Amino acid sequence: MCLAIPGKVLEEFDRGGIRMAKVQFGGIVREASLDYTPEAAVGDFVLVHVGFAISIVNAEEAARTYQLLEEMDQLTELDAPVVDEITARKPQ
Repeated sequence: MCLAIPGKVLEEFDRGGIRMAKVQFGGIVREASLDYTPEAAVGDFVLVHVGFAISIVNAEEAARTYQLLEEMDQLTELDAPVVDEITARKPQ
């Protein structure tokens, strides 16, 4: 099952005209597109689904949702390596 996971926007940047962010999910930081949430800013909590921030939530809702997902063991996708991590591991 794919769910949106709440995370905190740590930094914003542009990648080829796409508004991106580094988003922290517990102790893990991943990149996500902010194009669907133009009002999101550094410090906001967003719900991220397949690499796209789809809505902004308040800190309490983010914490509650993250805790529930953790209890249901639904955060395993955060443990999967991202493309850059996979590429870096390949022998040259």
